[in-house]
Amino acid sequence: MNIPFCLPENISVQDFLQNYWQKRPLLIRNGLPQIVDLFEPSDIFDLALEEEVTARLIQCHDEQWSVKNSPFEPSDLENLAEQYSIMVQNLEQWSPELGALWQAFSYIPQWQRDDIMVSCSPKGGTVGKHYDEYDVFLVQGYGQRRWQVGKWCDPSTEFKPNQPIRIFDDMGELVIDEVMNPGDVLYVPSRMAHYGVSESESLTFSFGLRYPNAADLLCKFTQALDQHNEAMATSEFNIPFRLSPNEQPNALLDPKMVATFKRQLINLLQDSDQFDAIFTHAVASAVSSRRYELLQTEGENYPDEVQEILEEGGWIQQDANVKILYTENPQRIYVNGEWIDELNEAEANLLIRIANGDSISWNKLASKAKDQEELELLLDTLCDWLDSGWVILEEAE
Repeated sequence: MNIPFCLPENISVQDFLQNYWQKRPLLIRNGLPQIVDLFEPSDIFDLALEEEVTARLIQCHDEQWSVKNSPFEPSDLENLAEQYSIMVQNLEQWSPELGALWQAFSYIPQWQRDDIMVSCSPKGGTVGKHYDEYDVFLVQGYGQRRWQVGKWCDPSTEFKPNQPIRIFDDMGELVIDEVMNPGDVLYVPSRMAHYGVSESESLTFSFGLRYPNAADLLCKFTQALDQHNEAMATSEFNIPFRLSPNEQPNALLDPKMVATFKRQLINLLQDSDQFDAIFTHAVASAVSSRRYELLQTEGENYPDEVQEILEEGGWIQQDANVKILYTENPQRIYVNGEWIDELNEAEANLLIRIANGDSISWNKLASKAKDQEELELLLDTLCDWLDSGWVILEEAE
């Protein structure tokens, strides 16, 4: 299924990225009609009870909020408060049809994709006035919900005390106040206040996009340093001055010395030939990591069966649950936070094409193989990727 970009007709990708992305919200009427009728509220209730699902039940009674995390028992979803929301994370794991809708937002690099979450609420349901630390496309899939978008927030924004969720009262001046119908899309930049209230029983799907935070990068960087310790082990600090034992108490770590170490470490990292490669590896590992474990795939794929499906018009494409990216100079491919270093040139080229959104048909696969032996090896590799959950095999209708 080829899904066009989710943008208004009068706004190009370049216009959106320059004038809206992380700058101001945008309402896109009927921006994603493909989501309509994919789910009903009963589907989300059933899914929330699955053992491996990550879900939350948020309720409000007499202005006091409560949060319960999965796993749920059927009784947990009975006799709910008038205001409740069932939130299910990582929904693309359970619905390839929904995961395919990431294509509509593929003008944003896939390494920024977090997951697709759904919020199921009755009339009047809400999770309060809040902001998120990530950019989000809110897509109405069922029913109607009124959305308000207000002020910019920051870490100093005060939340209501003694509540288990981060909510506040002050939305500031509203810049959007609209009711969304099925298929409508609202882009909300990170840290912008927003507030959704269901006008009827409704489902809202959140396509979240994140950047790594400093802790993520530092964690991956220290891991990368540990893996490349020989490259950095020969670097030494040259202390430009020495303190006389009489100048400071002998148990004091001199602040000037700490500042010197800091400055020399920064200079060392900036001037090191190995640093850029190590840091690129750390960034690639961080941004290609997923927050949720992949479900174990069932069954095993065999080359002759895959070939038959491809010859009959089927195709191979990236599984929406998986994050794949690559670097240049040197070329490295990362899948779900791991550097895949055992690929030959043909396999690497094929995986890069898939990661860039190409659907691999039999003709494409056969044309890229230099001989029958390489074609058979590529088929074996595709079976491994299918078994690992990196790609999916679609049959012709």
